[in-house]
Amino acid sequence: MITLYDTTIATVGELVAALEHYDPATPVRLATQPGYPLENLLARVACTPDDAEYEGPTRTGPPVVWLGAGEQVGYLPALAANALGWS
Repeated sequence: MITLYDTTIATVGELVAALEHYDPATPVRLATQPGYPLENLLARVACTPDDAEYEGPTRTGPPVVWLGAGEQVGYLPALAANALGWS
């Protein structure tokens, strides 16, 4: 298993590459707030402007994929905070 610290994942390709080492059936969570660590489910994946209803001038910015935080599961386990380099 590879653990990376202080790595920025800025593209869909980098996210896919970061996840390819894990079993696809493994649960996924979003860890937030290193000082008060919480864990959330992921709720949605959307791409703007493609997935947004928008009236007005045509937007010319590049597409961005968004991962939406879902229901809060609870506090992030200490083991996970440690693996993320937050402890």
